[in-house]
Amino acid sequence: QVQVVESGGGLVQSGGCLRLSCEASGSISSIYFMGWYRQPPGKERELVVTLARRSGLTNMADYVEGRFTISGDNDKNRVHLQMNGLKPEDTAVYYCMVSRGPDIYWGQGTQVTVAS
Repeated sequence: QVQVVESGGGLVQSGGCLRLSCEASGSISSIYFMGWYRQPPGKERELVVTLARRSGLTNMADYVEGRFTISGDNDKNRVHLQMNGLKPEDTAVYYCMVSRGPDIYWGQGTQVTVAS
């Protein structure tokens, strides 16, 4: 079993920055992917960015390209999302995702609100 915990959400003004963090614990061997998804109000959950822990390759949504950056610790059970130049349309619940073998684990989500 894997437990996933996010931190770093909050309220920020337009153009500001936030840094989200995610830590996986428990049976954390053979983690393949870690990353972030988000769910804006009234919309479906959507990809933000994922990181392949072995290769370091990323898959990033077009709407955050050049503004958001994902990074992983050497421990390979932590990832971070640096969010710069935040816009009101970035307002959403952000979820950390962990892929281990055939199983996917989700955190509880952290609220990010960007005010105009």
